Amino acid sequence: QVQLVESGGGLVQAGGSLRLSCAASGSIFSLNGMGWFRQPLGKQRELVAGITSEGFTHYADFVKGRFTISRDNAKNTVYLQMNSLKPEDTAVYYCRHPNPRGLDYWGQGTQVTVSS
Repeated sequence: QVQLVESGGGLVQAGGSLRLSCAASGSIFSLNGMGWFRQPLGKQRELVAGITSEGFTHYADFVKGRFTISRDNAKNTVYLQMNSLKPEDTAVYYCRHPNPRGLDYWGQGTQVTVSS
């Protein structure tokens, strides 16, 4: 059973930075692509960034140039460095681990609040 634990969220002023972490257990982490998603209050969950097992990355247009996804396979951890934060980045942020046998695995989420 894969378990994901996110951390690093909090309250920050606009223009500030946060670094989110997602630690995975019960997974052959290095063989899997990982993703960060977010869900603003009252809205649907949306993809923020993804990273393949080889380290290739992709980003939603609304975070390009501001957010960076990375991974440390030795620590079974994926990161999301968020710079130049905006109030519209306020959301609960989740990491996702794929599951070829069924529903993907999700963490419990971490709240990011950006004040104007």
